[in-house]
Amino acid sequence: MTVADQIRKKLGTLPHKPGIYLMRDRFGTVIYVGKARDLRKRVSQYFQPSRRMGWDLKFKALTDAIHDLDFHVVRSEPEALLLEGKLIKEFHPRYNVSFRDDKQFLLLKVNLNDPIPRFTLTRVRQDDGARYFGPFPNSGALRSTLALVRRQYHLRGCRPLTPAERDYKHCLYGHLKYCTAPCIGNIPREEYLGQVKAACDFLDGQCAEMKEQLEAEMKKASAAQEYERAAELRDLLADLRSTTRKLGRFDRVPYSLPQAMDPEKDLAGLAEALNLPAPPQRIEGFDISNISGTFKVASLVSFRNGRPDRANYRRFRIKTVQGQDDFASVAEVVRRRYCRLLKEQAEIRRPKSEIRGEDEGRKPEAHEEPQKTARPETAAASPITNHASRITPPPLPDLILIDGGKGQLGAACAELEKLGLGHVPTIGLAKEFEEIYRPGEKEPLRLSHESGALKLLQRVRDESHRFANSYNAQLRLRKISESILDEFPNIGDRRKAALLRKFGSIQRMRLASVEQLAAVPGFGGKAAAELKVFLEARAGAGTAPP
Repeated sequence: MTVADQIRKKLGTLPHKPGIYLMRDRFGTVIYVGKARDLRKRVSQYFQPSRRMGWDLKFKALTDAIHDLDFHVVRSEPEALLLEGKLIKEFHPRYNVSFRDDKQFLLLKVNLNDPIPRFTLTRVRQDDGARYFGPFPNSGALRSTLALVRRQYHLRGCRPLTPAERDYKHCLYGHLKYCTAPCIGNIPREEYLGQVKAACDFLDGQCAEMKEQLEAEMKKASAAQEYERAAELRDLLADLRSTTRKLGRFDRVPYSLPQAMDPEKDLAGLAEALNLPAPPQRIEGFDISNISGTFKVASLVSFRNGRPDRANYRRFRIKTVQGQDDFASVAEVVRRRYCRLLKEQAEIRRPKSEIRGEDEGRKPEAHEEPQKTARPETAAASPITNHASRITPPPLPDLILIDGGKGQLGAACAELEKLGLGHVPTIGLAKEFEEIYRPGEKEPLRLSHESGALKLLQRVRDESHRFANSYNAQLRLRKISESILDEFPNIGDRRKAALLRKFGSIQRMRLASVEQLAAVPGFGGKAAAELKVFLEARAGAGTAPP
């Protein structure tokens, strides 16, 4: 069956429902993600002859590259938009333009622990004890609904965490009676908190009465020939329905690495192509991820018998490389990985009595802390496991795959030679033309794009790339979480940096006393007390101490 026949057969299974579709090339790589109100009608348009094929070269290149497609049905078009954005950020398809940045959809946030809670817009969900609503695909509808909610429930919209009486003199919301002004004691906090909770119920979907009221006002204005007023109410009603519609959440992308149809055959083909003595049962792949030299990280993924062995995934933060230098980063991570592995294997081979005698005679140094159990993905950056545990380390790999060309491969091989591991087969896979570089060979090896051996290497390379990028994104989100200090009034970059230098994280700041906070340069007793109240208000119920 040809590729056209396979696509035509799959088109017949598409439903007339909203959803998203993914176009794949001959390597199984996602090259385009789109959304549709009607999946069958939308996807079928790609394979119908049209005049657009003649002048739109990008569209023609996309349709020529399609070898397979997948789809996922959702309940509504806004859900399709949310899932489309998430998948584009996950796969970075070549032919997509929108949603390729790191900007997220808007969320609505309120912290009921604040002295005077207020609704704010944000794009990052943090573990700070606040309630979050969203994400919302239509930011304009969200802002319109938020203005309606503030006016309906008389909620504050000013920025200060704890407004003072002097702020009320310039408070437009208070003077227009949009806000009940709890900051100057017009109503007690408990009563105002009831207004905020009622607004939360409204945003949760308990807004049928409000919709009926707006619809009645719209019809009344239309009957009185007040068409501009009726149009405003119509748009407001549409925004309200868009914002309060229940949407599905997509915490886990319903797609993963394409699985090999016959792993044993792929391994045998790889051994033949690379002249290996036997099929490589254990393959380890490395990749580097950084953004303009910042948040430099590396990943190590392990494949066993052609399938991911996630228990032996590792991730690293690059420590010794300045600036953006992929060659030096590859050298560092290969050195750290196999130095550690050789040391662990040497410790395992030593007699227990010898190790016990060394442990008993060794005095702990002043800076040592008790051993903590590391999670599998962070174990590579943790200290060597206690000798008494005698955990068997994984064996050396049968093949090492470096994501890159001659430069990255040369840096890795130089480190392996220094460690006495030059005999371990090592190759580099360059993405542009899927060329395989081997030590000592001038010309790269090019396998057939339909080859199972090449597809296996691509799965290892793509998985290491995904794992490195996810760690990089995690570090960036952790950095963003520290920006909670930006919400504290009158704090500059210098005082913020001094706090983070002293305590290291927001969690440790929450545990610090007022006296400890006041000891930070730039802080006095009053500012430290206000910061303590601010951090306690932002404390999440599930936040664990460091």
